[in-house]
Amino acid sequence: MHHARDAAAFRELSALRQEFYRCLTRRADALFELTDAVLCADGPTRSIAELSLIGEHRRGHGSGYAALARGQVDFDRLRTALAAVSLPRAADGRLVLAVDVTCWLRPEAHTCPQRILCHTYGRGKDQHIMVPGWPYSVVVALESGRHSWTAPLDAVRLAPGDDAASVTARQIRDVVNRLITAGHWSPGDPEILLVADAGYDGPRLAHVLADLPIIVLVRMRSDRVLRRPAPPLRPGPSPGRPARHGAEFAFGDPNTWGEPDSTLETTTRLYGPARIRAWDRLHPKLTSRTAWASHTGDLPILDGTVILLQVERLPSGAIPKPVWLWHSRTSLTHAEVDLAWQAFLRRFDIEHTFRMLKQTLGWTTPKLRSPDAADRWTWLLLTAYTQLRLARDHTIDLRHPWERPRPTRRLSPARIRRGFRNLRPQLDCPARVPKPSRPGTGRPPGLPNHQPAIRHDVHTVTSTNKQKPKRGNKAKSTNPRPRRTG
Repeated sequence: MHHARDAAAFRELSALRQEFYRCLTRRADALFELTDAVLCADGPTRSIAELSLIGEHRRGHGSGYAALARGQVDFDRLRTALAAVSLPRAADGRLVLAVDVTCWLRPEAHTCPQRILCHTYGRGKDQHIMVPGWPYSVVVALESGRHSWTAPLDAVRLAPGDDAASVTARQIRDVVNRLITAGHWSPGDPEILLVADAGYDGPRLAHVLADLPIIVLVRMRSDRVLRRPAPPLRPGPSPGRPARHGAEFAFGDPNTWGEPDSTLETTTRLYGPARIRAWDRLHPKLTSRTAWASHTGDLPILDGTVILLQVERLPSGAIPKPVWLWHSRTSLTHAEVDLAWQAFLRRFDIEHTFRMLKQTLGWTTPKLRSPDAADRWTWLLLTAYTQLRLARDHTIDLRHPWERPRPTRRLSPARIRRGFRNLRPQLDCPARVPKPSRPGTGRPPGLPNHQPAIRHDVHTVTSTNKQKPKRGNKAKSTNPRPRRTG
């Protein structure tokens, strides 16, 4: 039984490599071998040229940059190929998706177009600095278990002027439709759960994606104020318009909470004792501004369930803060509340995926000038990461002497990568042998470049990043920050 399952996974990995090669419509051999060089390297990727020193890369040191600059990749077909492979599921059998934005910072790349000011965390002492770069919205499928594996499904670069909320909604819709087409979801299956952090407008996503079999679970800031359902109308005539919103539910004021509809207490391995409380049928009070400015008619009432998670400790030793979650479904059972907060904690696996892409596979290492070349390099690494995930049951653990042995299902992506070179000869390698050629003459010595590259400005004002006008020399207000009601 296990041998049949392993053989099927092995065939799936070879089929993905064949389909990946067919998605490379121009300079396919160089792009394919560049991906294999990333998978078979002994250490972190430090430059594209150094990948030519690896035995699996049979071309010159300039072929990698040339393939990224002038190659072509069928992104739609590659998205379909990644959505067709086997995907992880939660304990109840449902698909759990996570979406987040990560940035490829290019602060000194003045000749790179379409750079946007990206919000960075932890640069300096308690400073959040805006750095120019290319932001990417990435969607992955989360997996349960004591590891940090994810299944990348899509990556979209945010262009200047893009609305992050609209791009995310369109991206999630395309991903869900591809999953349905691939047979990962059919009528009668549990709804797909989408998990996001506080930077996303959960009620807005739930409203836009209401026609899809998807549940939205997002974290909310601790200063939010939601509303309860409107009280029933009193009998008899009443002056004025009927109320659409009930009493306030302020996250920062426990006096407004009332008794929770559901309470759970459990003990976790990393966080110690945890207490989970849930309040049913709470909604934000929407206003005809920002994302709802173009909405016609009355603004909708988007009821959901608010979940408060409180733990005793954090693995880093920091003081834990309460976590507020908004679930797009109402009347949740105890089992659904228990699944919701655990699914949100699994969202942090996407951060480990970003770290793997950047620090080990070298996503932000090459100094590419064109954003199109950056898109090609991004998709090469997403495909490489998917190959590592499919190969984790077939590679041998080549651990260092100071590393502890681990079960095969708990090996990290970096340790799976060490043994991929031994697995590669057994897989399909459709790349052709390079033809012998002579390098070009290049620029004659002493002849300067008379066509300097065009310098591009950084796009500082977009629909999601608008700078407020300066207030001159007026002193900063000392009034407390108003509560957010939207």
